[in-house]
Amino acid sequence: MTKFTDLNLDKKVLKAIADAGYETPTPIQAGAIPPALEGRDVLGIAQTGTGKTASFTLPMITLLGRGRARARMPRSLVLCPTRELAAQVAENFDTYTKYHKLTKALLIGGVSFKEQDQLIDKGVDVLIATPGRLLDHFERGKLILSDVKVMVVDEADRMLDMGFIPDIERIFGMTPFTRQTLFFSATMAPEIERITNTFLSNPARIEVARQATSGENIKQNVVMFKASRRERSATEKRDLLRALINAEGETLQNGIIFCNRKTDVDIVAKSLAKHGFDAAPIHGDLDQSKRNATLDAFRNGALKILVASDVAARGLDVPSVTHVFNFDVPGHAEDYVHRIGRTGRAGRDGKAIMICEPRDEKNFADVERLIGKEIPRLENPLGTAAVEAPTPEGAEAKPEDKPKRTRSRARRGAAKSDTPTAVEPQSADQNTAAQNAPKAAEPAAIETVEATAPQAAPVAVATEAPAPTEAATQDAAPEARTQSRDDRRNEPRDTERDDKRAPRSRGGRGRGRARDDDNNVVGLGDHLPTFIAMSFEERREAEGN
Repeated sequence: MTKFTDLNLDKKVLKAIADAGYETPTPIQAGAIPPALEGRDVLGIAQTGTGKTASFTLPMITLLGRGRARARMPRSLVLCPTRELAAQVAENFDTYTKYHKLTKALLIGGVSFKEQDQLIDKGVDVLIATPGRLLDHFERGKLILSDVKVMVVDEADRMLDMGFIPDIERIFGMTPFTRQTLFFSATMAPEIERITNTFLSNPARIEVARQATSGENIKQNVVMFKASRRERSATEKRDLLRALINAEGETLQNGIIFCNRKTDVDIVAKSLAKHGFDAAPIHGDLDQSKRNATLDAFRNGALKILVASDVAARGLDVPSVTHVFNFDVPGHAEDYVHRIGRTGRAGRDGKAIMICEPRDEKNFADVERLIGKEIPRLENPLGTAAVEAPTPEGAEAKPEDKPKRTRSRARRGAAKSDTPTAVEPQSADQNTAAQNAPKAAEPAAIETVEATAPQAAPVAVATEAPAPTEAATQDAAPEARTQSRDDRRNEPRDTERDDKRAPRSRGGRGRGRARDDDNNVVGLGDHLPTFIAMSFEERREAEGN
């Protein structure tokens, strides 16, 4: 069995490792440390919780044991995707450099620029930073990366998820071409592979586990949850979470609950605290001092349950975490591997329980496809009776209770109505108009009926509307032709056409045309060309003869 003493590490480093209580390296450590000490580029692929941090901190300390840093020119650079992971790496350097005089600086957001500038101005051997804050210092002219000898990119796949890849490429361009690069990731996406092919020179590839696999020492389960009603989904889901926590009993020493959204993190934490659980939230919107205090309390055992977003899925190294609860199915299947990797660390056993709603079944299928196995289903501790029981809103109405679908009377038209009340007032108005103003009787009646009943049947309106007198018809005919739109266009042609056209209905355009002749052409509307009318007239006369 390989031991740390077989890896050609510095004696002071070995002494610090012994003080920390470690004797045997993990597979990724045993594979990555020897080529790193030789000065080769390293590409390490291993699942989370396998000791990747020590895989690059130990050889870096050995390589940097000789030499001295200059002001604003760090000798090594470690890039991390989150503040928590960067702080974790800084703690590892503090542990393993206790017998060295190496200096370090931590550049993360939420901390004053002034304090960080003071450390950089003195000169540091190890610079640990997140990409955004590092570029801020560089653009302000406070940092020079031309003396970097060793560059480390930790959790590269998380960098990809957070959109840091363009920043990583820019930072690579700021460092010397002769640098040594150590590249570590839990998964190997195509974009990550492109970067390694571009910026790594003949790297030693160490892959100690199949990509995107979960630890075999982690027991995984899932509860398929369906709410009784949509508006009660969130409440019943929190009830289920509390039941799952209570079901674990004393085996739950401490645990992390992961939520997809920051708002859910706060809501779940408040709900647990309200029901007597020792829980606190942590996510990216909290102040950095609050995040640090919460993490310290969780590590020290003062806090039992940590409700977190994916900001804690990487870099949170608490070896004694016994349980991980996924309140939501992660949107990216790779995040599931990192979430459950917070438990079962350093060879310990762990347990991961996930709650899956019907809307998350697609993402859940992606998780099972990624890890290459089926996650065992767990019975709902609350039972399924309450979920399956119909509720007034969820139950279907009986056939006799369902209202019959009917069309509006206004849409069907007044002719299909049982009561002619809508037509009677119109008839009275029309009679008055015919007696008092005979010349305007017919146009007024047409306008009134069209405004109140645009789809009235022609027969019904014809029976209700009074027929004008012969004198009124003779007097109104020239007036109507004068006001007609067709007559204004071509009066001689319309005069001939009006003799052949049947009377119009008052119920709408073209609806009341009489059927006493055969001179009706469907589709041509009111504009019947004269030559077509004459041809039909000639045909009718021919047929009559």
